[in-house]
Amino acid sequence: MPQSPIWAAIGRQLRNPSGFGGRLIARLMAVANRRSNRIAIRALNCSPDNTILDLGCGSGHAVGILAGMAGQGLILGLDHSAIMLAQALSHNRHTVRQRRVHLVRGRIDAMPWRDNTIDKILAVHVVYFASEAGMREARRVLRPGGRIVIVATDRSAMARWKFTHSSTHELFDARGLADLLVRGGFATSEISVTPLKLAFGVLGLLAIASK
Repeated sequence: MPQSPIWAAIGRQLRNPSGFGGRLIARLMAVANRRSNRIAIRALNCSPDNTILDLGCGSGHAVGILAGMAGQGLILGLDHSAIMLAQALSHNRHTVRQRRVHLVRGRIDAMPWRDNTIDKILAVHVVYFASEAGMREARRVLRPGGRIVIVATDRSAMARWKFTHSSTHELFDARGLADLLVRGGFATSEISVTPLKLAFGVLGLLAIASK
């Protein structure tokens, strides 16, 4: 059955928020992702001096938590939505002025950082838009021994949501998510994918990969 125009528009907004609808989506995502962010940040196993990248940083709530944990470190946020970055700047204005947080507009598959410069990468509910090229970029910028933590909703749950479509979202089960990381250059022996419960009891996936 074809996707209705309304649900298709919501799917596009989730992929790249813009305009009034994007501002509303940004606020809803900030609330919906709180539990996922907490789970992912715990799994990062951060040190105070780490350089940490939040891929698809959205409205910047996870960036703020990470900045509070990394006293001597640097927190980077990347998002391709101008609306999301504006909200992230508003929520982290003080640490941006201190140069402890650096927010960048850009693409996951073309990151503006040099090879081997980032200790930890957080990727919460963005892997649907990342592609194999995005995972290769994530591995490129990670330092040896670095770690990426991904939280995603399981395919079995997302497939029931009307806003998901192949034109905007790539869906994953545990095997598919592990395969994406392997295709991105991570070694099978350095990848773990486990199920978990997200907000409202939705089935999710926690993937951890090391370089």
